[in-house]
Amino acid sequence: MIKTILFDVDGVLLSEEHYFDASALTVWEMLISKNYLGLMPEEFKTDYSEAEIAAIRDTVFKKDTVLELQKSRGLNANWDMIYLTFSYQLIHLLSQIKETESEKIERWLSKDIDRDTLLEIASVLAQYKVAFDFGKFNEDFGRSTETKQGLMDYLNVLAFEKLGVETRIFSGKGTLWSVCEHASQEWYVGDEHIMASTGKPSIQLGKKGFLANETTTCPAKEISQLFQYLIDKGISIGIGTGRPALETIQPFKHLDWLKYFRENHIITADEVASAEKEVPNGVSLSKPNPFTYVMALRGKGHSALECISEKLPIENGNDVLIVGDSLADLLAAREMGCRFAAVLTGLSGQEARSDFEEHGAEIILDTVLEVKEIINQL
Repeated sequence: MIKTILFDVDGVLLSEEHYFDASALTVWEMLISKNYLGLMPEEFKTDYSEAEIAAIRDTVFKKDTVLELQKSRGLNANWDMIYLTFSYQLIHLLSQIKETESEKIERWLSKDIDRDTLLEIASVLAQYKVAFDFGKFNEDFGRSTETKQGLMDYLNVLAFEKLGVETRIFSGKGTLWSVCEHASQEWYVGDEHIMASTGKPSIQLGKKGFLANETTTCPAKEISQLFQYLIDKGISIGIGTGRPALETIQPFKHLDWLKYFRENHIITADEVASAEKEVPNGVSLSKPNPFTYVMALRGKGHSALECISEKLPIENGNDVLIVGDSLADLLAAREMGCRFAAVLTGLSGQEARSDFEEHGAEIILDTVLEVKEIINQL
């Protein structure tokens, strides 16, 4: 009998589309803006039409096939996807000047890359005719078998293959990852919320943000009715999301969903980032690591170290149902020994069914609303 249900947010309750739009705009900005690599500074702007955003996303992510490859390998966080996509293009661009700038390339890749380094790289790239190639991402990563955070390690392999430089700087969440994260938050939360989101001012002002325009995967009223139905049945509900707290709490307030949840059982990327500071050797606790769902189940009253040290699979795992839209959610649930329901309202839609079937997903639902129909069968 299910006693607790833990929901992912993106692709389950709220649409992922604006996140992927912001992700594409971030990669595009970091490639073309004078604040970063400056390849086409005259074309950068902060206010794009829906058609322009769609065109940029189709270009950067090759009609979402780049995103789909990353998600199929268990990568779940948008910031990781942005970092992986941009870093690959950076390596590709440097490969076009390696014959004449090998010493500088080796120096750039010998330490963490910050924004000042990107500006130095930009000044050198400006002396050459170089071009990005978004189609090569799937070609090169298709040759690897890496999954999850191993995809970042593979960037180091590509750097050696294409540049002849041995480096470890692309592994984990280093300085360049943080530069990508901040740029993406500018796009998503806008000027109004950037300080609350990151504690830092915008590099580029003028972004309105997508935060005020969240859309739900199903009619919001029907999702509210689902929450109330579960609570009336005595089922506890919680949230385990890769979103930061601001981007979770703000739309939940707007949708009047917070009243259904206990605050201690809403776990976001903020809790994950805080916990990672307590873990040695830069271990990632983001999904598919089960930490997010373990803390969502146990509550914030339990310390990060207690949740990290939780014995897995958990006791009475069959009493817990995790509802997610990605393989990262499935893998986390499986490690915890919990039940798992996949929903097909994420990036790949119905096309994700075959991936879930291939990985042995127990339950596959068209939308989160079907949880109401299957709960009595579990």
